[in-house]
This record gives sequence, structure tokens and C-alpha cells, in this order.
Amino acid sequence: MARAFCIPGIIFLLCATVLSFLVSISLPFLPALDVARTHLPGQAIVNGQPVTELRVGVWAPCTYSPSGDRICATSHHGYSISISNVNKDSGVVIGGGWTRGLAIHPVATAVTFIALLLSFSTHVTVTLLASLVSFLAALLTLIAFACDIALYAFLKHKAKEVNDIRANTNTAPGFWLTFVALILTLLAGCTVCFGRRKDRMANASAYPMTEKKTPFWQRFRRNRV
Repeated sequence: MARAFCIPGIIFLLCATVLSFLVSISLPFLPALDVARTHLPGQAIVNGQPVTELRVGVWAPCTYSPSGDRICATSHHGYSISISNVNKDSGVVIGGGWTRGLAIHPVATAVTFIALLLSFSTHVTVTLLASLVSFLAALLTLIAFACDIALYAFLKHKAKEVNDIRANTNTAPGFWLTFVALILTLLAGCTVCFGRRKDRMANASAYPMTEKKTPFWQRFRRNRV
């Protein structure tokens, strides 16, 4: 019965692992799962190319030309982005320090996957370890989500500083998938932990009573021969 109580935790961890894995791949491999995207209706120059939209992911930025062609930079850790107007008299640079923290996403994915594997065990100690690892995965996912928020806020702020491009920056699907993965790992840690506690309670109540208590008034009765 207690094991059935842990099944939702396994489902939560499975969903969190899948979502976190998809976000970890991100751009340039999954163009739809970027962290933030900036629409540039006034047209701008991003990394030397005229574009109308910029998308930033974990490993690379991708831009869309006025004709609709997608151009992605070479994937690497800690990339930088330069944005300027067409006349190149106003521009900003998003340094690698703002994108380097996105590499925490695959680390969080790996820890979530380890928690998922541990949650299949019926051993009490391993179940406790699965709960602890789930909370560790939640912490790492929280850090990754904080990096996403920081990058989104900084990109939105800096893009507005460029003249004549009318930048409009919004959060993207990868941003919200990370948030959902964070909630799922927290729920999984709590569910697995409660399932372990229920299992211990069930085992404790399974032991039979070895001593029968004598009522108080019978202690003063004289034994009959």
C-alpha cells in the first residue's frame, strides 16, 4: 500500500526528467524550446546579420532573417550576442557571463534521472536517498531557472537600449518547461518522502503485541485454589 503511495513520485520524476532533458538540448537542436526570444520589428543587426527575431537557448542563439531563414551560431558554452540597429550607431553586447550559467540545465537533468532510478527501489534506505536526491535536483533546477530569469531580464533591458529596433522580449517555452520541472521535482521529493514514512509506519504496526496488560482492579483479586 505504501509502495502505491510512491508511484506518483515516480511519475513526477519521469515527467521532470523528460522536460528537463528537452530544455537541456534546446537551441540549436530544438528551435522551439528556447529560453527567451526578442522580436525586432524595426529590424536589427545581431552578430553581424540583419534579423527580425532573436532566440536564445542553452547552447547557442538563433536568429531569423527578414526572409524567414533561420541561422544558428555554433553551439558552445557561454556564448555572447551583439545587437545593434541597421545604422550601427547604437548597440549592446550580451556577454558570455549571462549565458554561461545555462549549462546547469544538463546537470539538473542528470541528477533528476538519478533520483528517478533510485525511486524504483523498495528498500527503505534507497527510498530515503531517492527523496534527498529529488530535493537536490529541485535545488539545481531552481538555480537553472534563476539563470533563465536573469538572462531574460538582462536581454529585455539591454535590447530596449538600442535605438530604432523597437525590441519586444518575451519568455519562451524552454523557460516555462524549466519552471514545470522545478515544481515536479519538489512534488516528487515530498511524495517519495511521505511514501517512505508510511512504509515505516506500516512495518511498525505489523509487529504483534507480546504482552497483555492486566486491568488495574484485577491486581488486587486473590487467586482462588
